Amino acid sequence: MARLGRSKAHRIPDAIFALRDQYVTAAGQPVSAMVERDRDPHKNDHVWITIEAGKFGRIQIALSTMSRQSRAAGFDPNLNVGIISSTWNELPVAGIRATDGLDYGRIEAGHSIDFASFERETLEQLLTNKTRRAIFVEAWGELYLRAHIGVHQVHSRRSSFAVTRDIIGQDGAVRFYFEKPNESEMLLFKFAGQP
Repeated sequence: MARLGRSKAHRIPDAIFALRDQYVTAAGQPVSAMVERDRDPHKNDHVWITIEAGKFGRIQIALSTMSRQSRAAGFDPNLNVGIISSTWNELPVAGIRATDGLDYGRIEAGHSIDFASFERETLEQLLTNKTRRAIFVEAWGELYLRAHIGVHQVHSRRSSFAVTRDIIGQDGAVRFYFEKPNESEMLLFKFAGQP
């Protein structure tokens, strides 16, 4: 009997395949930032940042720019974004690795963070501008394998007005590293009704 397995023509390296659907951090030099442009403008809700993640190659970070679920349920679809500014001395190692989850509650306990509401177009501009300025990008989220390799769920995973599933300790975020004067900005994302 023939054994079923992954196609050799589209074989994903074992190091990546082993991390599928796991909570990871991905880090690397930014290559591009692309705003989603669907034929139906109501479906546009992402910015995709592509990074060069060392031996893992190019990885796509999927950042939500609005909540279609909130909009459909009659709630505010805008994302609330908090920014933590800091400095850096050394860049993280480029690549993808399994990691302990981020917890926004713990992060907020150690920082005073003002969350501001962003409309989709304004958030698209913010993310593409930060990607253009950055020399390095790091993201926390869930690894997915489709036609490409990427990281999604880059936002709070707590229950919201539109989504009842409550996941604690596996929040996602993105951090931009800038060259001068060695500043970085970590962006946290919340949907309407998330604590």
